[in-house]
Amino acid sequence: MLYTATRENARRAEVRPWRHTAAQLHDMVLFMTNTGIRPDEANRLEYRDVEIVRDEESDQTILEIVVRGKRGVGYCKSMTGAVLPFQRLVERNNPAPTDLIFPQDHKKQFNRILDEIGLKFDREGNRRTLYSLRHSYISFRLLEGADIYQVAKNCRTSVEMIEKHYAVHLKNNIDAAAINVRKKRKSSGV
Repeated sequence: MLYTATRENARRAEVRPWRHTAAQLHDMVLFMTNTGIRPDEANRLEYRDVEIVRDEESDQTILEIVVRGKRGVGYCKSMTGAVLPFQRLVERNNPAPTDLIFPQDHKKQFNRILDEIGLKFDREGNRRTLYSLRHSYISFRLLEGADIYQVAKNCRTSVEMIEKHYAVHLKNNIDAAAINVRKKRKSSGV
């Protein structure tokens, strides 16, 4: 719903003065949901920090990102869904290597769209923010069966933090047959 709403917002703004901002927001949502980077990390990203590469392991085109965050420098490999938004950002902005990828604060526009589509709060009443895009990335990866250690490493966090904050989404991935194993009882011969 969010992708559709931000895309429609950008389409509606094509003939408006804020068309650039709307297009930037749409690409930011796609970029963040396909990389798992934190909003503060996204705010520090420069174009020179991102490289489009062909990943040998997966044989897919992805982004390799040098992330500068609260814990220093880390690295991130994106999902393929981050490549096209990044290419649009480069084409739209014609940047210098040291230009920020996301120089504007999109919080108000993002919150307005969440309100419009009824997604400002989750089912527990928690407020959604740009940080929720990181939550979505991690949850989607785990639901698809990605190794939790690799997800933690790619997101520059710990397995414990992922288990604490995201494991709620894994209840359907628990193999009940593996849990509910019973030893065969010896028959008493009676």
